[in-house]
Amino acid sequence: MIQRQQTLWLLLSAVCSILTLQYPFYSGNKMVSTMSTYVELDSASNFPLLILTIISILLSVSAIFLYKTRKTQLKVVIAGIILAALMLVVYFMEIKDFEKGNFALTSVFALLTLIGYIMAARGIWKDEKLVKSLDKLR
Repeated sequence: MIQRQQTLWLLLSAVCSILTLQYPFYSGNKMVSTMSTYVELDSASNFPLLILTIISILLSVSAIFLYKTRKTQLKVVIAGIILAALMLVVYFMEIKDFEKGNFALTSVFALLTLIGYIMAARGIWKDEKLVKSLDKLR
């Protein structure tokens, strides 16, 4: 299980998703009841992002343990790719509410979640192709 490279990519996605709960994606001034206040946007501070992040963590961890059924694992990882892309869309939609601010250095964790899923899908696809080519030799 741990020998396969996609397991490491899925582990990266899970860890980065967990880190987005604690570290901000964007920080700046936001209007709250006619006052400009300093706010940090992370996935724990926004309910839709919290739900998407928790689902992303569960998908990546469950995909790690589906190593015996590559087709199912690939479907779960593709769902994770869609979910991670949706998380980025929600982040950018939430940024529109800010008056001014800047991206935090830790915003790279949200992007690494998506990259981890993509690289895991690539590894699973290569494994599936290898198994199919070996079946032809039999």
